[in-house]
Amino acid sequence: MTASPSLSEAPSPPHPSVPILSVSELNGMARMALEKNLPLLWVAGEISNLTRAASGHIYFILKDANSQVRCTIWRNKAQLIGFRPENGQKVEARALVTLYEARGEYQLNVETLRRAGQGLLFERFLALKATLEAEGLFTPENKRQLPFFPRHIAIVTSPQAAALKDVLITLERRAPHLAITLFPTPVQGEGAALQIATALKTAAASGCEAIILCRGGGSLEDLWAFNEEEVVRAIRASSIPVVSGVGHETDFTLADFAADLRAPTPTSAAEQICPDRAILLERIVALSRRLEQGWQRRLGRWGEQLDYLAFRLPSPARQIAIRRNRLTLQSNRLHEAISRLLAKERQGLERLAQSLRQLSPEAVLARGYAIAFDAQNRAARDASQLTEGEILTLRLAEGSTAVAVVNHPKASSPQA
Repeated sequence: MTASPSLSEAPSPPHPSVPILSVSELNGMARMALEKNLPLLWVAGEISNLTRAASGHIYFILKDANSQVRCTIWRNKAQLIGFRPENGQKVEARALVTLYEARGEYQLNVETLRRAGQGLLFERFLALKATLEAEGLFTPENKRQLPFFPRHIAIVTSPQAAALKDVLITLERRAPHLAITLFPTPVQGEGAALQIATALKTAAASGCEAIILCRGGGSLEDLWAFNEEEVVRAIRASSIPVVSGVGHETDFTLADFAADLRAPTPTSAAEQICPDRAILLERIVALSRRLEQGWQRRLGRWGEQLDYLAFRLPSPARQIAIRRNRLTLQSNRLHEAISRLLAKERQGLERLAQSLRQLSPEAVLARGYAIAFDAQNRAARDASQLTEGEILTLRLAEGSTAVAVVNHPKASSPQA
């Protein structure tokens, strides 16, 4: 018999080549192995046990008839999903297989989520997009400019669409003056694409200035009419600009690429097709105020220039006063000159008068001489011409007297 080992014997130590791992190390290695060997892949299933965290993350279980797997959609990815995930929905998740190390549970980190069956539609979407893009139907240079202040627009949508009410309310608030014509058409279902294209052609020929093509959100199937080729070509063939407001912000259709402007929602399409009347009025008031202030500043500058010129250019009254002062000064100078000239002439005249007085007969008479005048009042100059007894008038310095001529032939002058 082989002896049984004693209870006191110690167990043999582990083989040195076998490592001992912690649970954390094991889970880390498992996570790395999963992520390395299983790249991004699509997984189909039904949503259950969905929870939305306050942080914005979404947690749910994706299951089929036999199995299930935990899934996480982080907030930044959840914001890009084009619909609201709910329990019971059949979906396809593009996800990375990983392991949540804290609990040792493997899970899917979902990158994007779509409704089940959309894969083939999406492939059709991409193929048609590539074809039409190669034709230049989506070229930005071909986009038409929206009118700045339209007065009449067309809306192409279903009269029963909830988006129509939102558009009309927005337009009434922003531009109550705007005339609106509705061109009704189905926006979903069999034959909707052809009817949408026909409505677009009719609206383009109606005399409107722009078109809003809109409908509310939905799945890829719901919005598929807006991915059809005839709708895209009708948008590009339109003679007036087309604004596409189809679905929610995360929804993209080929109509969005073909339109002259893509709005994230129908309400946004209404906001972008016309300016806000209240904002325009505020802008007009602001521009009017700026214009008034500009004119006030300009008038102020002109006033300053006028004051400067007025300072440099004396007033007419001042000019007249200056000229009158000058005239008065010149007149005074002329009077003074005339007075001096007259005084000078008066002095000369006085001297001449003095000389004349000295040479005048009165002066000679005053020295004792007398002048004899005959009967004809002529001065007697030659005694030989006088006759005996002729009466002469003898003028003296003081008075005159009559004398008779006594003939003395030898005398040189008559004697009285």
